[in-house]
Amino acid sequence: MTLPLRILMPLLFWALGLAHAVAAEPSGKVLRVLAWPGYADPEVLQGFSQRTGARVELTVVGSDEAMRQRLLSGRGRDFDVFALNTAELQQYIDQGIARPIELQRVPNTRRQRPRFRELSAIPGLIRRVDGLTQVYGVPYTYSEMGLIYDRRQLSAPPDSLQVLWDPRWRGKVLAYAGGTHNFSLAALALGWQQPFELGERQWAPAVDKLVALRRNVLGFYSLPEESVQLFMRHKVALMYANYGLQQLHLLKAAGVDVGYVIPREGALAWLDCWAISSSTGDPELAHAWINFMLEEPASSLLVSRQGLANTVSDSVASAPQVPLRWLEPVESEERREHYWARIHSGDSPSRVLQR
Repeated sequence: MTLPLRILMPLLFWALGLAHAVAAEPSGKVLRVLAWPGYADPEVLQGFSQRTGARVELTVVGSDEAMRQRLLSGRGRDFDVFALNTAELQQYIDQGIARPIELQRVPNTRRQRPRFRELSAIPGLIRRVDGLTQVYGVPYTYSEMGLIYDRRQLSAPPDSLQVLWDPRWRGKVLAYAGGTHNFSLAALALGWQQPFELGERQWAPAVDKLVALRRNVLGFYSLPEESVQLFMRHKVALMYANYGLQQLHLLKAAGVDVGYVIPREGALAWLDCWAISSSTGDPELAHAWINFMLEEPASSLLVSRQGLANTVSDSVASAPQVPLRWLEPVESEERREHYWARIHSGDSPSRVLQR
């Protein structure tokens, strides 16, 4: 998954991937952190430095591709701890770049909501190695991909993904431009239990569903800011919120009267976790960082500044009774994106499926 601007950037230079260091009392300790903009604001870094006496070197990336380049080029040797989504985490476990996390060193996991303490229920966080269960990620922040609607145009909140295909809203719907996520969206709308692993017989109905979506929407967006501009300029009624709570935060900040719901079919959701590099020279300090990030002010700033959810408090926009489908690696990103390019360009279903 690529989420190049998932959260608001409090400092412009962070988007350029520059390192930001926070001074601390000299102790000889240095913690090298790789994360997304807004995940560790300056006062958070200062608080950690004051507590541990360590100097924090923070490097910020704006896309999964940039993170891969940083981690894979040095085999993780340039960082002690990093934040990434559960789907991306798999390759770093497989390549030995991420090391197991010792949860007894992260006691603040007890502060997390129950759904984030049940690690076995979240794909990608644990592995069984030689009969032992090993944990490779501690949940930090997440967002569901729900539905945003204009309260002035819809008298009641929509309760199903099928509203995106409702002809009453033709030309008043925005959807996301990414093919990988859109095939998972189609799978949920079709009632399939496994949206990340399409069988050979499922491709044709999924393509039909997405062609129908293309015909019903005003257009497709790539970035959250772009979606907000389109929503306001064209008086959009409904939007599939690939960036979830961040888009809701941006629209409300712009003064738009919008609501946010999780449809009854459930929702795709990305979950970012803290992981520890297998090359870290100070595992104790790396564990201390993860533990600190589950406290204040880090957790509350995710909500107040970034419009995201944290894992230690309930999100006002979440619907706990509705299942979330945490992103997983898909059967073929290449095939999904290839078909999506044809759908987006206006091809008919039969042409899309031509090899």
